[in-house]
Amino acid sequence: MYNRVIDNYWNFRTADTKEFTHCYHTYPAMMIPQIARKLIEDFAPEGNLNVIFDPYVGSGTTLVESSIKGIHSIGTDLNPLARFMSRVKNRHFNIDDINAGIAYITASIMIYNPVDVINTDFSRIYNYDFWYSRDSLYKLSYLNQIILELKPEIQDFFLLCLSETVREVSYTRNSEFKRYRMSDKQISKFNPDVFCTFEKKIQRNLNGLESFNSTGTTDLASVYDFNTSSVIPSEILPLNSVDMIVTSPPYGDSHTTVAYGQFSRWANEWFNFENAKSLDRILMGGTISRIPQFTTKSICDELNEIQHLDSKRYYEVISFLNDYWKSIKNIATVVRKGGRACYVVGNRRVKSIQISLDFFTAEMFEKCGFRHETTIIREIPNKRMPLKNSPSNITGETAATMTNEYIVILTKIK
Repeated sequence: MYNRVIDNYWNFRTADTKEFTHCYHTYPAMMIPQIARKLIEDFAPEGNLNVIFDPYVGSGTTLVESSIKGIHSIGTDLNPLARFMSRVKNRHFNIDDINAGIAYITASIMIYNPVDVINTDFSRIYNYDFWYSRDSLYKLSYLNQIILELKPEIQDFFLLCLSETVREVSYTRNSEFKRYRMSDKQISKFNPDVFCTFEKKIQRNLNGLESFNSTGTTDLASVYDFNTSSVIPSEILPLNSVDMIVTSPPYGDSHTTVAYGQFSRWANEWFNFENAKSLDRILMGGTISRIPQFTTKSICDELNEIQHLDSKRYYEVISFLNDYWKSIKNIATVVRKGGRACYVVGNRRVKSIQISLDFFTAEMFEKCGFRHETTIIREIPNKRMPLKNSPSNITGETAATMTNEYIVILTKIK
């Protein structure tokens, strides 16, 4: 239906995916920088390339790669942790100020005493004594406290290091993104060094910052929180103002696909970010709808089959696709004629039926005046997801999860 090509070059099996500030913080289903970099290099539209837009900014990969190339970029995301990560990763912090901050933090850690912890109210964190030891909570609070004693312009650099530490020293099983508590046996042997974990994050991120600063010193990225499924503010992105879209949208709703909300809840609760406990409900597909707001030929048979097998799962899929379609309609209006849209998508399985999101993406964009150029299939090396899962929740029944990504390239012609 839509041309697909397999290109092993795009697998980037041996590439360093943690270059520059890409090393800063883990995040679910991160687009590796080499993909964004090569898309910008190989598929830049004819004419000017002044503005790149990422409508699902996530960890900020596209924005960092745009900044490295000296291109202005705009990103938006409904997840406050994603926005925070993206802003920090695109800031050219002063290295001397950061080193002074490190010296202050190191000295403060050496004289740590629990009685010096000012904020011991952890009620903003749901079931905090279930997820943390008292020692970890006090040490995390102390780190937060001394970070806020630093110069305001460098605090975010250290708070992002704390964000990752908050999750890693909790009782969650860090091998996956969903919130699963360790077993009692594992907890009995778990004694995280909060301060050491935090200091390692600082050193890693400092190395990334030094590399990033070597590419330039001008902050070129802007991050917002508007919902592209609802509206794209004209004061931020006027009609026909974007030269290129480089993005990786969600593959499905956060409840049943990639657990953005659960993963982010650690930091979102710690920093008291908005919607910490209800994020999944406001992300794409979070509100259930029962009537398709789109027409499709490309995945019509698959949707009918899912509906026949399980109406509840069908409504979940429809809800996501409704929001995705509305987002595409809005995004299409801000891309100039001749501009490019590059979408890196995954084709998830529901009830063992594969949904070709790459076909659906191409089809919906064609309804909005775009022409499909090609779709590149790449393998996903080192994927942080089991090769099989149990979609039916019946013991012993398994199905393969996603091992490929599909890079959909389109050009606006109308």
